Amino acid sequence: MKTKIITILLSLFMFVLPSFAEEQTSVIPTDAKLEYNHGIDCYKLGQYEEAISSFRSAIRLYPDYIDAYYNLGSLLDYLNQSDEALAIYEQIISRNNKEYEALYNAARLSAMLGDRTNASKYIGMIPKSSGYYTKASSILSKYKIQPSAGATGGNPASSVSQTSGCYPNITSPTGLTTDSFGNLYVSSFSDNAIFKITPDGKRLLFYKSPNLKGPISLTSDNSGNIYVANYNANNVLKLSHSGACTVLTSNVAQPYGIHVDGNILFVACQGSNSVLRLKLK
Repeated sequence: MKTKIITILLSLFMFVLPSFAEEQTSVIPTDAKLEYNHGIDCYKLGQYEEAISSFRSAIRLYPDYIDAYYNLGSLLDYLNQSDEALAIYEQIISRNNKEYEALYNAARLSAMLGDRTNASKYIGMIPKSSGYYTKASSILSKYKIQPSAGATGGNPASSVSQTSGCYPNITSPTGLTTDSFGNLYVSSFSDNAIFKITPDGKRLLFYKSPNLKGPISLTSDNSGNIYVANYNANNVLKLSHSGACTVLTSNVAQPYGIHVDGNILFVACQGSNSVLRLKLK
């Protein structure tokens, strides 16, 4: 796969695609990689519309292609398509709220577009220890914005919507849990999938894999990990905030209810008429 850090000499000034702290560990489909690399090639040649099309194709083929989102957002940003660029950065944040570069760019664009509330929220999600918080300080000063509570480096208060409403068209919804950033996670028992619904109501496929066999209930911990009672597989799965999956424990007879209290996980085992208590690391 071609390098993600590319410097391009444009006619007026130097444009630098963002550098990324971590490589994606997920297996990216070959066709998505080909589209991504084609986008990079077009980008080098100044064929921006074709590059945009290729990055979008890569994302359609692999909806969690973080590098493609970054490059697409950067290009839209450069072309002053600020609304679209912001939406792309928000897609990154909804998948991983520790992508501080995306948070900074979302804050910057929100402020430019006059949305001080969202600018404050995104800045508040960047810990003060990050270099991006230092950069974000200029936004606070320029637009006279106060950062939200999360700016101390901890998680901001939950921003789950406090209004009534409905999220439709989720087949066989069973388990529910939220994280500290206002995202709702829903397990679909019959689809063997877990969906993420962002605070603004966008529904994203968070996790779908042969590992999921009848996910029936969910819970989450303070670090953003999600635990899945995987009913038909007789195990409990742990999903990181970025969707990395591990089997936490196996040979659990039809796990049904699941709950986290501190570093203890409780699992109601329907098949053995018992409740399992597990200490989390």
